Amino acid sequence: MSHQRALAVQKANCILGCIKISVGSWSREVILPLCSTLVRHHIEYCIQLWNPQHRKDMDLLEQVQRKAMKMIIGLEQLSYEDSLRELALFSLEKRRLQGDLIEAFQYLKGAYRIE
Repeated sequence: MSHQRALAVQKANCILGCIKISVGSWSREVILPLCSTLVRHHIEYCIQLWNPQHRKDMDLLEQVQRKAMKMIIGLEQLSYEDSLRELALFSLEKRRLQGDLIEAFQYLKGAYRIE
């Protein structure tokens, strides 16, 4: 894993820890917006920009999201996939695929045409 990916994971884990310590209520209505705005964009940026090829890199990035899902009351006992389905979120792998498809569509529509 590259140093930059490791830093992104470390930063996301630190922010997740700060949320865990400072927030009194771990309900879905509180944790989900905080994690979506403060944590998820760090790992999504890492997924889209560096496009990790190795499974262990993807698993390390997914671990951050797994920790966030386990923080939410009522989702502690559910599997990762069931938690994502319950919250109507995508795994990072599917999110990367979505970003790749958006880029391909924009390329085909001429968004990257040099004038």
